[in-house]
Amino acid sequence: MTGEVVARHKTALSRGSLSRPMATASADGLLAADASVFDYGCGKGDDIRHLRTLGYSADGWDPAHRPDGVRTPASVVNLGYVLNVIESRSERADVLRAAWALAQDLLIVSARMTWDARDLSGRPLGDGLVTRTGTFQKFYEQNELAEWIQQTVGVRPHAAAPGIFYLFRDEAAAQSFLASRVYTYRPRITIDPQAQYDANEAAIAPLLEFMQRHARAPKQGELEPGAVTGIVEAVGSVGRAQRLIRQVTTDEYWERVSAHRRAELLIYIALSRFGRRPRFSQLDKSLTTDIRSLFGTYQDACRQADRLLLACGDQAMLYVNARSSKIGKQTPSALYVHRSAIAEIPPVLQVYEGCARALAGTIPSANLVKLSVTEPQVSYLTYPTFERDPHPTLRSAITVNLRKLTVDWRDYSQSDNPPLLHRKEEFVGAEHPRRQLYERLTRSEIRANLYAHPERIGTQKGWQSTLEAAGVHLQGHRLKRA
Repeated sequence: MTGEVVARHKTALSRGSLSRPMATASADGLLAADASVFDYGCGKGDDIRHLRTLGYSADGWDPAHRPDGVRTPASVVNLGYVLNVIESRSERADVLRAAWALAQDLLIVSARMTWDARDLSGRPLGDGLVTRTGTFQKFYEQNELAEWIQQTVGVRPHAAAPGIFYLFRDEAAAQSFLASRVYTYRPRITIDPQAQYDANEAAIAPLLEFMQRHARAPKQGELEPGAVTGIVEAVGSVGRAQRLIRQVTTDEYWERVSAHRRAELLIYIALSRFGRRPRFSQLDKSLTTDIRSLFGTYQDACRQADRLLLACGDQAMLYVNARSSKIGKQTPSALYVHRSAIAEIPPVLQVYEGCARALAGTIPSANLVKLSVTEPQVSYLTYPTFERDPHPTLRSAITVNLRKLTVDWRDYSQSDNPPLLHRKEEFVGAEHPRRQLYERLTRSEIRANLYAHPERIGTQKGWQSTLEAAGVHLQGHRLKRA
């Protein structure tokens, strides 16, 4: 112990919605409808109240605000921003172990990041600082927090987002989560008219969705019982429904589906090398069936995935793949891609981006990804008005350096001259619903000679000056004469 008394109770916040860790777990599909949730260090109990409103069985304990709460096991335990307010290193470790002991399925651990300390003043204490209000704060680097968690409880944490990690009891559940993080792409399907299929399309839809997701027909028990019942009542059997689907679609379409599913599995298996790659027996049934169906053996899939991972570490290979990508905006130093199109870039680049996410977790607000081809670095860029603004401005950037294993954040929200985008169609996929709208705008801006001096138009002020000098203004995604 440090001997100095700090006001831990003052760190509890009042929230009008779920905390960031709980909202992240919910968005990741980790809060099953029947899950029990325990909030360890619940503060004023806002998460408990919100979870109960949503129908969850939720309870919690806090030494200051809920000391009478009973610390009971639950399927999901949240240790939300508790570790960073404990000034004693040994007590921090004890609290983490205690929370993990209560977690039957999942422990969510979160702490504040080093960038949170940039505008915070206080006096040093131990490995943190005491703020002006008398509270203690320990700020973590992303990799520092992950390593400390693993050393303390002996379980590999999985990054959910910057400062948020998941610890799973069951390895199959962990691998299902990691497999779900791979970006997916489903080629656009064309259904040829066929009377029996058309009449039963709604009943057959769950089977079609399964086949598109897994690139194979389902095994017994993989479809929901209600879906099977609906299919049998409509056309007689699941096999009959499968034959109907193949009659109204082309072999070429299913070859493309298989190719994309193979790529998804290779990307997942390649990224599973972070930590210890799971044994085949540790994967869930659907995942093992997909691998056998598309690769024959797990060993063969692992060999192919390792070659992909090796290529990802070769800067020359990254450069070649970036230059050959049909999706994304290319610059001399990077490839920029909209998040919705990540699954359409070459698999090597998807593994590259996946390596960054394995360290940093998902950045929900980021809608553009910058893949550097000159150094091992991936940046996640947030343009909040990308869809509605013809030239959106940058609000923030999170950069993951894969050599230094660092995660850094930059804020542009207060800048009076932030960077902005042009040629939005270059960032999105070929089937993006607004791509043609973006293309029309770019063509009109080229005709107006607005791109003659690219060095002037990369920021908001420079772009506005260029528009004024040309005597034009923007109305939505249309260029108008002033």
